[in-house]
Amino acid sequence: MTAIATISDNSSSRTIDWQAITKDFIAIVGDRYVVRTREELIAYECDGLTSYKQQPAIVVLPLTTDQVAAVVKVCDRYKIAFVARGSGTGLSGGALPLPDSVLIVTSRMKKILDVDFDNQRVVVQPGVINNWVTQAVSGAGFYYAPDPSSQIICSIGGNVAENSGGVHCLKYGVTTNHVLGAKIVLPNGDIKDIGGKIPESPSYDLTGIFVGSEGTLGIATEVTLKILKSAESIQVLLADFTSVENAGSTVSDVIRAGIIPAGMEIMDNMSINAVEDTVATNCYPRDAAAILIIEIDGLEIEVAESAKLIEAICYKNGARNVTTATEPEQRLRLWKGRKAAFAAMGRLSPDYYVQDGVIPRTKLTYVLQEIEKLSEKYGYNVANVFHAGDGNLHPLILYNNAEAGALETVEELGGEILKLCVRVGGSISGEHGIGADKKCYMPEMFSEADLETMQWVRDVFDPSAIANPTKILPTPQTCGEGAKFSHNAKYKLMERF
Repeated sequence: MTAIATISDNSSSRTIDWQAITKDFIAIVGDRYVVRTREELIAYECDGLTSYKQQPAIVVLPLTTDQVAAVVKVCDRYKIAFVARGSGTGLSGGALPLPDSVLIVTSRMKKILDVDFDNQRVVVQPGVINNWVTQAVSGAGFYYAPDPSSQIICSIGGNVAENSGGVHCLKYGVTTNHVLGAKIVLPNGDIKDIGGKIPESPSYDLTGIFVGSEGTLGIATEVTLKILKSAESIQVLLADFTSVENAGSTVSDVIRAGIIPAGMEIMDNMSINAVEDTVATNCYPRDAAAILIIEIDGLEIEVAESAKLIEAICYKNGARNVTTATEPEQRLRLWKGRKAAFAAMGRLSPDYYVQDGVIPRTKLTYVLQEIEKLSEKYGYNVANVFHAGDGNLHPLILYNNAEAGALETVEELGGEILKLCVRVGGSISGEHGIGADKKCYMPEMFSEADLETMQWVRDVFDPSAIANPTKILPTPQTCGEGAKFSHNAKYKLMERF
């Protein structure tokens, strides 16, 4: 590593002594946990949005809150941008490094610090994997509700940053509904506690502001989560349809009947066959235009009555068959394919680009028809897998990144889908966040005054603009510029590593 680098912007130029900074980091976390060679940095050059890659200058892996605070203080002293990263499973480029930034990785912070069954809460470090929380409390009859499809690898810290959801968010809500409080390191290195151990507290809801802020307001180092008592009875129903539109209509009819399932998921034919080719559930009929998976939970008599009504609604809307599973192994088998849907796309295409728009349930049929038209217009197949109950769409656009211009065209198609979601009264993100990928679409949804107010909040937490800068809020440039650094780099090194 060279000792001196020049970082420049439109108004000033300053010299950074990276050798001195590296020594500071080594003094804090030890030499082993400061990554700085080109070969080692490759592992950290992107998150789940793999279309864009950018190596940070240094990666630091702290173990404790005090170490995180000390690392951030070094960044603040030198006014160097830092980006927090958990397991790196995010899909919007939220953990994508900036040129000459410091990547602070929390994967070593993986302790469950406290379990309190009486008050139904646990305290965990940010590197704890989502599924570990349920594993830690399931023996006592509890579980942690937010369950992203990546729950066996995604971390709680990343879930908090992106306000992640999952298949059970229809009834139980997303991450913000299950975070009671947190210990956070502010962008100047100060350590603060927000929220607490009770569901509601007076004063401003700083926890609500922090959850979903994508690392722009600081780094969570401890998180207090709410856990729930396991339901007395659970049933999963799988209905197959000859049209996606009929499956979508069923979703609205179930909610209209006064039933709130734990989850309702739709997969189209393209997704069904990719999943069966990959994990072979042997549960999903390959000739179905769509399947609808519905999970209901609660008291035994309530679940039994709801299951009867849902089955009748499915058949009324043209379902060919409805399969019911009550035993845990059977239920897991029906869910297995849905959880593997994104990974299964590799069977269909070398690359895919996933979006994360939200629409009113009543607009499902119309929006799916419009997505099909956009697919035909742009010439790229779109597989649809989505949280149908709360209208959270995950259209997967299939393409080959090796083809010149393919990514740019696919991004344009994805942008048109997001604009469509906003036009029908929806949102540009339900759980994947904005990151570097979707920030240019924020004006589609928010006014200038809205965006300016968000920037004021950000400035209060981070007046030096070093905490994951260039993410979430739009700039005058085009979409994806937060990822395409090679085309328009603000930071220029006098010498590279």
